[in-house]
Amino acid sequence: MNRIELTRIPFIKNALKSRYPQLAFFIVMLIGYIFAILAGLIGTPVGSHNFSIVFVWIAWWAILILVAVPFFGRGWCAVCPIPLPGEWLQRGAILNPPDKRPKWLNLRFPKMFRNIWLQNISFLLLALFSSVLLTTPNITGIVLAAMLFAAIGLSTVFERRAFCRYLCPVGGFIGLYSQTAPIELRIKDKQICVKCEGKPCYNGSTNGYGCPWDVFPGGLTKNTYCGLCMECIRTCPHDNIAVNLRPFSADLAKPSTRMDEAFKAFIMLGSAIIYAGVLLGPWGAFKDAAYNVGSNAWLVYGVAFLAFIFVILPSLFTLGILNTKSALPLKQRFASLSTALIPLGLMFWVAFSLSFVLTNASYILAAFSDPLGLGWNLFGTANAAWQPMLTSFLGPAQTLALVGGLIWSARTAQKAAGEVKVSPIPVIIYCLLATSLMLWLLL
Repeated sequence: MNRIELTRIPFIKNALKSRYPQLAFFIVMLIGYIFAILAGLIGTPVGSHNFSIVFVWIAWWAILILVAVPFFGRGWCAVCPIPLPGEWLQRGAILNPPDKRPKWLNLRFPKMFRNIWLQNISFLLLALFSSVLLTTPNITGIVLAAMLFAAIGLSTVFERRAFCRYLCPVGGFIGLYSQTAPIELRIKDKQICVKCEGKPCYNGSTNGYGCPWDVFPGGLTKNTYCGLCMECIRTCPHDNIAVNLRPFSADLAKPSTRMDEAFKAFIMLGSAIIYAGVLLGPWGAFKDAAYNVGSNAWLVYGVAFLAFIFVILPSLFTLGILNTKSALPLKQRFASLSTALIPLGLMFWVAFSLSFVLTNASYILAAFSDPLGLGWNLFGTANAAWQPMLTSFLGPAQTLALVGGLIWSARTAQKAAGEVKVSPIPVIIYCLLATSLMLWLLL
């Protein structure tokens, strides 16, 4: 399938260039986000009846994992409310660029941290405490508020969206799997970018702001670091930037050579496996250890969690590729071949989320009518009974997702192995074993 330029369609192009549709989404999302914080802090402590838990970890999570990331990549980042207040302060405007901008520090983010290791750490911190985060409204409210204030604070010190680019745990997750999505933002003609003076797509102009993500569109080769904010479309004086429809996983055709991105793949793959065991598995002791935060059992769980992700999974992967004959250093082979784990990890999360969401989706009706658990019945659904949904559909859907992910990763492994001129068989076997483990946990 060749790429189809969606911005050739006048309606789509005008909608993306206009700030008003995006602003409308921003405002709705920001109101919902603030309400989720308040609901978590002052609403009922019963998680299944609190808006913060139900709409963030069930409704929003379902949309993100099952729709937004697989089909729109960084689409959520285009309407995410977290960076907005800080960005408005930083810019000194909500819509069009002002004549004079506020004099904030506007520092460059420290060079040693201009990678995704901090995102990896922030995601792991949330993952380690996920058992209480997913069930305790006030903890969710505190975390949501902390992310908002962190974004505001970083916007007053550093230029552009430092929080989104380097710290956001959700952004790291989306960035990794956005490489598989059929939507991309790319330049049309490289030579036009080379000859363009002033690079307004990066530095900004009277028509718009410089790239908030600190990315020069002329050098953009994958979705990982593009937040689809559309500022470059607004500022480009040559109409040289397009939003395209493309084949799935197009970004994976050329493997990564970065270790932070490689370990991101292991972090997400391992977290999905552990989540399936903790939240859906039958092992009471395992579940108790994850939920009793601060106890000795939880400390053991935390060490095991980190060891599984940083030692066991990478070591087994390394043992496999050690047998591949190549003149390339092991580190380069490790980083390149780990690209094959990205489709598999995405399908692991889809399979896990199907079970988690469909089991708990009926809570949405009650929380919709009584978001704070105060006895309201705004829409007549406050007393809706809990009931798992589509139970007969769940098993086949999960199996299809996992088997599809295995085939997808096997094909990606072949491409990655071709780039580094090694055999893909060890990576395919690794993916097969991981898929078998996930099937056993879920089914």
